[in-house]
Amino acid sequence: MVDVAPVPEQGAHSVRSWAFVALLLSAATLGSALLDPYVSLTSQAMFYVLAIVIAAYKLDWVQSAVCAVGAVTALNFFFVPPRWTFDVESREHLVALVVMLVLALVISHLAAGVRRESRHAALNAQRARQLQALASSLALASTAEEVAALGQGALNAAFDGPNALLLLDPANALQGGGELPDEQRDGLRCCINECAVLGPGTGRWPGLNAWYLPLGDRGQVLGAARVLPARSDDNDGREHAQALCALLAQTLWRIRLTASMHAAQIEVQRQQLQSTFLAAVSHDLRTPLATIVGAASALQTQREKLSPADQERLLGSIASEAAYLSTVTENTLQLVRLTSQQMELKRDWESLEEIVGAVLARVRQRDTGRRIKSRVPAGLPLLKADPVLLAQMIGNLLDNALQYSSAPIDLIVTAEADALTISVKDRGPGIAPQEQELIFEPYRRGDQSGQRGAGLGLALCRAIAVAHGGSLTLRPRSGGGSCFVATLPLAEPQPEKELP
Repeated sequence: MVDVAPVPEQGAHSVRSWAFVALLLSAATLGSALLDPYVSLTSQAMFYVLAIVIAAYKLDWVQSAVCAVGAVTALNFFFVPPRWTFDVESREHLVALVVMLVLALVISHLAAGVRRESRHAALNAQRARQLQALASSLALASTAEEVAALGQGALNAAFDGPNALLLLDPANALQGGGELPDEQRDGLRCCINECAVLGPGTGRWPGLNAWYLPLGDRGQVLGAARVLPARSDDNDGREHAQALCALLAQTLWRIRLTASMHAAQIEVQRQQLQSTFLAAVSHDLRTPLATIVGAASALQTQREKLSPADQERLLGSIASEAAYLSTVTENTLQLVRLTSQQMELKRDWESLEEIVGAVLARVRQRDTGRRIKSRVPAGLPLLKADPVLLAQMIGNLLDNALQYSSAPIDLIVTAEADALTISVKDRGPGIAPQEQELIFEPYRRGDQSGQRGAGLGLALCRAIAVAHGGSLTLRPRSGGGSCFVATLPLAEPQPEKELP
């Protein structure tokens, strides 16, 4: 079935054009009649020449040609002797009338050509501006839906329509367009399969009166467009529609390539993380495992030969190495979950005072010198957070400070207008300026070669802060040492506190 476009109504425009021809001839005749006693026939002819020029500039070729013939006829009938007849008594007047008629037709033809070329040039300039504006808009598009909306708007602005633009989904099925008749969807699907323009003037399906244009080249077609009106002689219009579709196809491929590159980068990062983790396992996890295996083997095979003090020492070594392994394993698993962007935080309204208290109770079992000094004000706002992750972050920061500093450590919590800050300050050797960002990378440690560690604690702390919408930064401390500051945003509105 062939869809047929409606024929535009031109009756009103045609009536106005012919009325304008009559008005020009009447005005030229009236002007010549008023000046008849004072001017010659040549001057009277100039009124009709002026009418012919105006008609040639304003009207189509048919109306301007009729105006030219009418002007010569009116001049002959009203002013060339013998008047009020179509006879010409003088050969000179006959020649003048014939030359005037030829001149009038030439002027009409030339003016019509100039007007046609002017319209053509203006249309090409408008189309060039539209292509430039569309290219600028598409440069900012980041989704296929945005491209489809911009493309539909561009087609509607360039062509009367109704126009249609449909994209292919990952299964190569046309998205949307349920309101289109089956024959139009068949045309869109056919132009995609053939990867060619269909419709008038294309040599393919000439019986159609709409152009069907694919978005892309063979093997890379991402959709199709249907454009109306479509005339077989309108090559410029068809080329403009193809240029619009080419811009849309390029943008769609850019978006697909960007998404593929992003997925590839994520995969590369995952592979790098796995490789780094294996490298860490080969050193930071194998050493404590070897210690545990050796101590357990000595207890199992030579327990009766060991003194109680040696047995206690070996058991303590097993316990400390197992605790170290547990910490490294937990940090690694949490870091992988957070960096994979697939972990959903179990957030609830939590009291930071309670979280800090629980962490200090555990950490001070290892802080025999009671070096950690905490300042946590009462009545802090509640945080919408995962308490397990926050406790792990604070614990890692404190363990890091205990490991690299022998001086007192300050844990300070402060409330700001829209956030809570947790500061852990130590008097350790500090971090070199060029290392202050690198130490937050996984499996990266400072220059303290005397200390062991997998280099996961600070990377995990920053990942936890970022997962809560906050940040973790390092600032040099006045007088030596480091100050780690975690900023956690407050959620609004705060829940109502229960009355005691």
